[in-house]
Amino acid sequence: MAFDITDIVLSLIKVAIVLVMMLQITPVMVWIERRGSALIQDRPGPNRIGPFGLLQSIADALKFILKEDIIPAGAHRWIYTIAPAIGLIPALTTIAVVPWGRPFRIPATIEYNAIAAGGWVTAALLLLLAFVVGGATGRFVRRRDHSRFNAVIGWLVAVGLGGLALAVAGALLALRSQYVVRMPAGGRWFEPVVANVSIGILVVFALASLGVYGIVAAGWASNNKYSMFGAIRASAQMISYELSLTVSAVSVLLAAGSLRLTDVVWRQTGSFVLFDLVRLPAWNVLSPSMWIAFMVFGVSAFAETNRLPFDFAEADAELVAGYHTEYSSMKFALFFMSEYMAMGTMSALVTTLFLGGWDIPWYNEPPTFLGFVLSAGAFLAKVAFLMFIFVWVRWTIPRLKYDILMRIGWKFFLPLAFLNIVLVALFVALRWI
Repeated sequence: MAFDITDIVLSLIKVAIVLVMMLQITPVMVWIERRGSALIQDRPGPNRIGPFGLLQSIADALKFILKEDIIPAGAHRWIYTIAPAIGLIPALTTIAVVPWGRPFRIPATIEYNAIAAGGWVTAALLLLLAFVVGGATGRFVRRRDHSRFNAVIGWLVAVGLGGLALAVAGALLALRSQYVVRMPAGGRWFEPVVANVSIGILVVFALASLGVYGIVAAGWASNNKYSMFGAIRASAQMISYELSLTVSAVSVLLAAGSLRLTDVVWRQTGSFVLFDLVRLPAWNVLSPSMWIAFMVFGVSAFAETNRLPFDFAEADAELVAGYHTEYSSMKFALFFMSEYMAMGTMSALVTTLFLGGWDIPWYNEPPTFLGFVLSAGAFLAKVAFLMFIFVWVRWTIPRLKYDILMRIGWKFFLPLAFLNIVLVALFVALRWI
């Protein structure tokens, strides 16, 4: 069987884009969460390392890398070591079946003027950002109590941004003699999803359910009662709310008539007229038959990711830090990254199932590169809004009692999810959706 090098390269590009975006979630959301919580609690938040504290996440990453890695004497060393990776892998792989942009055909040739317009704007923005970071670092250095380590970080980031701007400008100057630039994959259909499988939603739930193994393994292998209590709580919580999560998603799949997430998004493109007056996007969240499913899925996503007000697996007032009490250095950082990546994955899934995915309301995206960029931007904007909701809820709603959490999952959300399936089936039978 011959391998198509072009298809392999395009697949690697998709994987690289998704991987880079997922790895950027943690540093960006850590800064947003700290600044957001500071705003809610009327305090400054991170404001020392870099302008507006933007480089605080880089300093935190260096701290985790340089910190001593401690393994408790009574821990099961092998399981204790691999548990963080078991928790990180599902968070990284689940996003593979989620479409994040409108498919388009790669043009055979592109005019140099079109490339130059976007390239020079990019170079200018990078250069401006380099000056901003450099200026902020210079002001920071003039303080008497400044840290040399922080100053070095600021200068390195400024120089790196400036070098990247010069590299973009150099590439544009090298291509200016060509009126038309030929694309290596010209004529190919580019679909912005890593794996467009026919059982996409089942892959999501199958991979997401593996995350509990990392938490349980960490709690048991730590040989700590608080860690074990946190692991037991996490397993009970995730199993309970995975049922509500899955059953509520069945309503969306029933309306779409497919398990493929790309079909779910295409089903939500277009619009419908409400009362012959208002034209609304055909998103599931705006359908009367999907309101219950959206509410159940949204709240279950909080419980599935162990976020407040459902962070019972690591409740500091009761369990010190729960299942990762005994972890330090990069092992703790992997659990930290898993939580934020799971937030990103759940936000992307809610966007795909209920908010139209990459669809832009009242606009027919053309199957061109411009249409892809606009649709990918719309998808990122929806995901970013939902992730802000995660932060907002964390610093607004207090933690519930554990028995209330379990009671809500089994006695309220699960029956509601089943009721919604019947409601959607009725709407489909009557051809209302």
